[in-house]
Amino acid sequence: MTADVERVSSGTPGLDRVLNGGFVRGQTTVVNGGPGTGKTVLALQFLAAGDSGLYIGFEEREEDLRRNAAALGIDLSEVAVLDLSADGDRFFDGEEYTLFPSEEVEGEDLIGEIAAAIDEHAPDRLVVDPLSELRSLLPDDYRFRRNISSLVNEMKRREVTTLCTAQSGEGTDRDLQFLGDATVEIERTTDHRWLEVTKFRGSGFAGGRHTYRIHGGTGGQVYPKLAPGEHSRERERTRLGSGTAELDALLGGGIERGSVTVVSGPSGVGKTTIGSLFLEAAAADGVRAQGYLFEELRDDYLYRCDQLGMNVGERYEDGSLRLEEVESLQRSADELAHDVRVAVEEEGVELVMIDGIPGYRLGLRGDESAEELTRELHALCRYLKRMGVTVILIDEVRNVTGDLTATDQQISYLADNIVFLRYMEVDGEIAKAVGVLKKRFGDFEQSLRSLAIDEGGVRVGDRLTGMRGILTGIPERVDRD
Repeated sequence: MTADVERVSSGTPGLDRVLNGGFVRGQTTVVNGGPGTGKTVLALQFLAAGDSGLYIGFEEREEDLRRNAAALGIDLSEVAVLDLSADGDRFFDGEEYTLFPSEEVEGEDLIGEIAAAIDEHAPDRLVVDPLSELRSLLPDDYRFRRNISSLVNEMKRREVTTLCTAQSGEGTDRDLQFLGDATVEIERTTDHRWLEVTKFRGSGFAGGRHTYRIHGGTGGQVYPKLAPGEHSRERERTRLGSGTAELDALLGGGIERGSVTVVSGPSGVGKTTIGSLFLEAAAADGVRAQGYLFEELRDDYLYRCDQLGMNVGERYEDGSLRLEEVESLQRSADELAHDVRVAVEEEGVELVMIDGIPGYRLGLRGDESAEELTRELHALCRYLKRMGVTVILIDEVRNVTGDLTATDQQISYLADNIVFLRYMEVDGEIAKAVGVLKKRFGDFEQSLRSLAIDEGGVRVGDRLTGMRGILTGIPERVDRD
């Protein structure tokens, strides 16, 4: 497909990105999906985005169609409607033909009505919803194919961009794909909808399943799967500090801008608090920061930071630090990636903290596997790195003591830096230690330091000396005599 081919907007936010700019003028697209997947919503938004459109419907009365569209914020005032839905009076008419119409007579009459409506309105955009209903009114597949092929060819000659809906599933209309230059599949589960382009003749498109969400008042929106390689910008190689000199010393002066840092450790050890040090310090230095809270309410998080003497609440109030709760199972990974892109590209966010990775997987799972979500997280981190955004990932490990595990979530390969926190027993009391396991861009301190988090704030102490076995959680004192 040459670059000067004229594109036609789909009318659905995000879908044009999947289609590499929109539908091709004069082509026919078949949208397959089961009941309730949102085929008609997509079709109506397509019509509403053009100068002149014609909707040919077999199932919904025109007044209901327009009312339901208006409830979703879809303006059909410039769209003509040919209502071919069955009249309720037909069922109660005593004539045998009206109650049991001849397919051949009925089908040919409807084709005549469709042709007359197209000639009358001369639309730029045409929707047939659903095409399967017209198929059922013609006597055989051969006549159906002949008539529909004729319609498609004539619409192409007139440069009318056409969209037809069809039912998917067992024994339905998957073979109708032969009609279209493009095919769009929509699937729905209890929690999510997905949209996938499986065919687009003469054009490239973004492959894979993309989240498709229908919002009351604004209609459908597609959230394209993030493709990190399509994004990049120059980045600084300066360091960001935590505001705690001892922690920065462990990290050889701080973390580099545009790097990914994993802060890992068992429950309650202080991972989020350590990550928040970087959020607060970045905001204080004029770096716009954003935290995504998967495991904690924002008010609880702010209260806890306040109790520790941190200025996170102040930074949040003045807008230099943003915090967003991510409700479990209310959002897909594609939607989160979309929100992150908006924050980075439109609102200037330069540091992102995700708290935490187990909550990310639980909250975004839907029907996606843990492996798929790891790939989504990888894509998100790669995108942020290419955009020069600093990333803090909070990860939880199951082992309180025993063998050191950098991460239980198999994401250590994503990290440029790994900061780990450990519990340890010293003289019958629980203590904490912090260290750096990995730093890709430069040297770091090869030692462990004590860590205390209480109402006095966060205190990273001196190097832990005179003990061995600290990483097991049960250190032994070393006699230096």
